[in-house]
Order: sequence, then C-alpha cells, then structure tokens
Amino acid sequence: MAIETEIKLSLPAGAARRVPAHALLANSQPIRQKLVNTYYDTPDRRLQRKRLAVRYRRKDSAWLLTVKSDAASPGGLAQRREWEAPGQPGEFDFSHVDNPKLRRFLEAAIPELAPVFSTDFTRSFWLLTPQEGTRIEVALDRGKIVAGDHQEAICEVELELLEGKVTDLFDAALSLQKDLPLHPESASKAERGYRLADETTLKPAKAADAELAMGMTSIAVFRSTLFSCLAQLQGNERGLRETNAPEFVHQARVAMRRLRSAIRLWRPLLPEEYVSNFDPRWRTLANQLGDTRNWDVFITEILPPINKAFPDHADLLRLTSQANSQLAACRKTAQAAMASPTYSQLLLEFTAATLALPESKKPPITAFAPRSLNKRAKRVAELATETKDADPEARHALRVALKRLRYALEFFAPLFPARRIQRYQQNATGLLDLLGRMNDTTVAEQLAVQALPGHHSDLVRAWLAGRNDLMLSQLDSLLTKFLSHPPPWEHG
Repeated sequence: MAIETEIKLSLPAGAARRVPAHALLANSQPIRQKLVNTYYDTPDRRLQRKRLAVRYRRKDSAWLLTVKSDAASPGGLAQRREWEAPGQPGEFDFSHVDNPKLRRFLEAAIPELAPVFSTDFTRSFWLLTPQEGTRIEVALDRGKIVAGDHQEAICEVELELLEGKVTDLFDAALSLQKDLPLHPESASKAERGYRLADETTLKPAKAADAELAMGMTSIAVFRSTLFSCLAQLQGNERGLRETNAPEFVHQARVAMRRLRSAIRLWRPLLPEEYVSNFDPRWRTLANQLGDTRNWDVFITEILPPINKAFPDHADLLRLTSQANSQLAACRKTAQAAMASPTYSQLLLEFTAATLALPESKKPPITAFAPRSLNKRAKRVAELATETKDADPEARHALRVALKRLRYALEFFAPLFPARRIQRYQQNATGLLDLLGRMNDTTVAEQLAVQALPGHHSDLVRAWLAGRNDLMLSQLDSLLTKFLSHPPPWEHG
C-alpha cells in the first residue's frame, strides 16, 4: 500500500498553454503520456458508498489495476491510500491489497463489477527537485470524463509529493498559483465521474462532524475542525457559482461562520499573525455573500405571506420587483467573489498555513474544551439579561454569542456524553431559531425601506412589527428554559 499525497488545482482550458512556460517548469522538458482509465462498481454503487475507487488504467502499453480510498480534499489537498498492480481489463485480482478486510469486501463484489465511466486524458508531467530530499511531480491533465452520452472536460494541475514534506508541496503550488488561475479542487476525477454517470444534481453541502481521535492535540483538533468547514464551503462552491438556488449561499455562509468561530475559539493557542492574516480575509468574503442571503430570505420567506394577505397590492408588486432586481445584482457579486483569484489564493494559503501550525501537547483538549465552552456560556448568560428590554441590537448580540457557543459545542461534541449534548443543543436551537426569525424581521424592515422608500413601505413595516411583537412574547420563556438547563460539559 502507498499513501498518495497530492494537491489538485483546476484551471480554465484557455490557461493550460501557459503552464509549461511557468518559471518553475520552463527549464525542463515534460514527459507526455496518454492515459485511458475505466472505473468499475456494482449496480448499487457499493464501492462508491465505501468511498473506494477501482479502475483499470492503460499506461503506454501496460494495464494497471488500481484501488484507491477516497478522501476529503480541503484546500485541494488529498491524502489517499492506493494499491496498484499489473492486470488485464475485466479480470479482478485484488491479492495486492494488503488490508484483509478491504480485500474480502472487494472480492465479494467481483461478480457484479461493471464499467461506470471512463477518463481519457493526456498527462504532461515534470519532476521538481527544489532541494535535497524533496521530489514533486507536477502534472497537467487535459481530456475528458465520459459516462454514456455525457462528457465533462478535464483541465487540471496535480502536484504529487514523491519525497519530502507537505509544506514543500504547498510551496510549489503557491508558486504556480501566483502566475496561473489555479483553483483548489475538492472533487476527484472519480467523484466527478460518478456524478456524471448518475446524472446527480448539485445538492447543498451541510456541516459534517470533524474527524476526532483519542490522543489528538488541541491544534490537531483545530485543524480537523477547519478542514470540515472547508469541505462544507467547497461543497457549495459550484452550486453557488452556477445556480440561483438560495441554499448554496446559505450553506457557504454557514461554513464561513463556523470557520471564523473556530479561529476565535482557538485564538489563545494560535500565532497572532495567523489570526490577523486570515480572519479579516474570511470576513470580507463572507460579507460579499451576506446581501445575497438577506435578499433571498426577504423574497422567499418574508414577502410570500404578505403578498398572500394583500394580493395584487400595488406597493407590494413594486416591492417584489425591486427586491428581485436587488437580489440579482447581489447574486452576481457573490458569484464573482466565489470565482475570483482572491478566493482561490485564500483557500490555498489558508490550508498551507493551517497545516504548518506548530503542534503542542498543552493544553490538552480535555481541558481546553470545557474552559472555552464556559467562557462562551458565561457571555450568553450576560447578554440574555440585556435582551429582555426588547432592543434589536441586544438580541442580535445574544444571537451571535449563542451561535458561537453552539458551534463550539458542535466542534467538541465527541468529548462529552451524547444524550446531554443533544438535550442542550435542542434548547439552544429553539432559542436560536426564534432569534434568527426576529433578526430576519429587523433586516427585512431595512430592506423594505431601501427598496421602496417613504410611505410606500408602510404596509410591510406594519406587518413586520406585528410579527415581531408575536415573537417577542415567546422570547422570555425560551431564554429561561435554555438558561436553566445545566451545561453538559460540567458533568462527568
């Protein structure tokens, strides 16, 4: 078994011709290969569900049978287990797989294995030796993925670490990215092939738990947490850029909020230059998506019940038209931000810097987590007493603090009893939902005045005021219920 460590970067087809001329590669001649690959699976996609890929590759005149374990690719970085041996297409001998459990699984699937999709591309590759003990293969792949009558272009640069440190790999990738429009790619060719073969529509990616294990340092937990945030963010990139579905914007913003909450949470353990460099850049990107989300909520959640109550009202018709125009303009801004070199550079630089963070065994995560949660819970309790005066700014501050507490608890959840965590989170979620709807009402009033100045927005503002009064009457009981629940991290 080998561990494949690589960074995958996509680029526009028109920029591919500039790759060989880059200063990092210009002094050496590339080796070119034609690679034809067929990927196999069972009809029920048993391998895909196990995050495995089985392929036959024709490399020059030889055929290779490869088994790969799929893995998340935060910031374009992937580290996968790989087993490869000579073979003949249609014959499946997995004796080279040295994991007995995996080998038995693959052998049981042999009778049902059939071609699912293929990739056909030309690879030009260069070998870099920037220093003694470091070897990196840089490959430019151009071709296509084919599944039945469907095709999708391949145009990407892969950097594989043959010898050396992961930091060396990122140094090379960042050097290339300075002069080329390279974007860290989270989807493997196999993932794209399955999506094409099954005609899978894009779906918003929601937050997933980070991978935590016994003995991890506090910084290792931070790293894993951030990479789960990046996976969610990159899982919504394409949907945000290519569709108008509101949920992609929403989930991308959730990912960035979680990411920034993690940076704040671990800030006492992080180098100040790391925080001061990256937190403002993530905030700027999140703000470029914020207006789109606000108008989405206004159009899809705020306006429909008002329009239903007052059908064909002239001011509401004008307001709806203005709101849609505002949303279209904001969406263009958001899509441009997610397709910009600034975002691509942030992803790669942030991933590199996060991997390079110095390790420390102190404080242990079992001490750091409760201390951090207590700090956030105390802040929530302080703000809760200020919220009863019905001040929108105080409610918003409470909502932000409560979100940070909830995210922190989600990050540390595996460290505490699941049942206690679940009860506490349910109470927090109910309170957050109410505070969120109240905040949406406050923002909606501002948007209504912006889109329809003067008395023309009076109807909407009156409706929103009534809705707000109704929600305000529910706030005190939810606050009391939440604050009376014992924090789950304070119990053994």
